[in-house]
Amino acid sequence: MSAGGAKLTTMSPTRLGILVMLLGMFLFSLNDAMGKWLVSTYSVGQVLLLRSLVAMVILLPFIWSVGFKSLVEVERPRLQAARVLFSSAEVFCFYWAVYFLPLADVMTYWLAAPIYVAAMSPFLLKEKVGIVRWTAIAIGFAGVLIALTPSGEVQPIAIVVAVLGTLSFAMIVITGRTLRNTPDKTLVFWQIAGAAGIGLVTAPFGWVTPTGPDFLLLGLLGVVAMLAHMCVNRAVKLADAAVVAPLQYTLLPWAIILGYLFFGDLPRLTMLVGAAIIVASGLFIYFREQQLKKR
Repeated sequence: MSAGGAKLTTMSPTRLGILVMLLGMFLFSLNDAMGKWLVSTYSVGQVLLLRSLVAMVILLPFIWSVGFKSLVEVERPRLQAARVLFSSAEVFCFYWAVYFLPLADVMTYWLAAPIYVAAMSPFLLKEKVGIVRWTAIAIGFAGVLIALTPSGEVQPIAIVVAVLGTLSFAMIVITGRTLRNTPDKTLVFWQIAGAAGIGLVTAPFGWVTPTGPDFLLLGLLGVVAMLAHMCVNRAVKLADAAVVAPLQYTLLPWAIILGYLFFGDLPRLTMLVGAAIIVASGLFIYFREQQLKKR
């Protein structure tokens, strides 16, 4: 066994969980950068369709191991269908937004989703939110407004699509909390199926036949996305969620780095200020929830 392998076997589960979560966040960032690169040539629907088909092929052996019965016999079918609609809208809006906006800007808007979840939870999940968390939510919304300040070159419709995407992502989180008893593989399968469905409907409009290298890149997009999901699922099994969940905010520096390296994007000052406020508010809301759970 190599020295690296020996270190992994002797590493504590928590440390290993942190490393796996960081790897998952990097893979998600790489997936986003690849998606932005591809939608500059191919339609969003085409990217979604080919990405989802490859991801489906990868996921099928895992579904086979637990049985296809788990895909159809699900709790609260209407809510499951609503979650698929939200997930399909979210991924479509994301790829549409990164076509027009810098990667770091889009990632900043998506990281605001926990703030939306906290704001909607009293009404949709009947959760109690005190004055302290409402204050953090209000500060987080202020950060969103600062980050949303567009430059003169950005089309307003791109901002609207990005906001709709983040709201859809927040609804995915909220419905996921309600569907706690549904296996992860089932949730992921229907998310991919929904994305494939919307891709199948929209791909014929503006279809561009991929070149050999681009076809491989489109397939690799699905592989990277599935690996990212697997890393996150494994991380939360190795370490407490309270340890690994805040690491999702490492998506932002990766978005800034990859956006600059691949697309020459330089972050706006208003975006950086808004992102700092959003991240601080999101972390405060998260740790506040953990504190209240312990009580």
